[in-house]
Amino acid sequence: MTEPERRRKPGPAAESRWRALFRFRGKARPDVELAIGIVSFVAILLAWTAVAELGWITPQFLPSPLIVLRAVYRLFTGQNFAADIGISIFRVWVAFIVSALMAIPIGILMSSYRIVGAVTEPVIDFIRYLPVPALVPLTLIWLGIGEMSKITLLWLGTFFQLVLLIADDARRVPREYVETGRTLGANDRELMRDILLPAMLPSMVDNLRITLGWCWTYLIIAEIVAANSGIGYVIWAAKRYVKTPEVFAGILAIGIIGLVTDQLIRWLHRKAFRYLGS
Repeated sequence: MTEPERRRKPGPAAESRWRALFRFRGKARPDVELAIGIVSFVAILLAWTAVAELGWITPQFLPSPLIVLRAVYRLFTGQNFAADIGISIFRVWVAFIVSALMAIPIGILMSSYRIVGAVTEPVIDFIRYLPVPALVPLTLIWLGIGEMSKITLLWLGTFFQLVLLIADDARRVPREYVETGRTLGANDRELMRDILLPAMLPSMVDNLRITLGWCWTYLIIAEIVAANSGIGYVIWAAKRYVKTPEVFAGILAIGIIGLVTDQLIRWLHRKAFRYLGS
């Protein structure tokens, strides 16, 4: 083999890095996966631009990315869109934190004491199947049109799903861990604090991340009723006047915030739980 051929041939490390992507449960390659993710986003943008510029779909229904960027600029310069983004982030995180602070202890208790599960699980199962939009009228009647009603709607869409996920995480902790703790003299509180919680923490963080995404999906519902601020309000107002680029701008804002938050939590999960090897 000549010297140029040797230079062109990929080394074993590079070859295995790409092969791992096609191997069942292959080793994680964050750098390669990041590059592929960026390429896929660019490909979608190029396809979107081509469809819009070639006129295959009317701009009223699908504006080009350039038109959407202009709409984003107009929103930031003319309508104080940054403040709307800030209030939406505030509402989502308040509802999510309250949900988590309630769901984690209740979920652990549901998995630890059968009486708690017997009392709460049927009620939680019933409520979590209720569509959040159907609860909007009651929320407005009970709480009015202020911030509390919007945060409550986000909480309703988050808490009842999350508490069952937390309970399942606690139930999946091997019984041998609990029996070992009992052998060492741990009481109920110590079992939950020192054994259940650390053992379920990796899967619990994943479920918190997923539930945060659900919370964002209910944002539009929470902000279209008697609201005058927030990303959902901006989208709904733009829809009323058929301003499709502004609607896309609001949707993209939610998507970008969600993507950045999700990737940050994933990164923290990998750093905190290196022993999982993922």
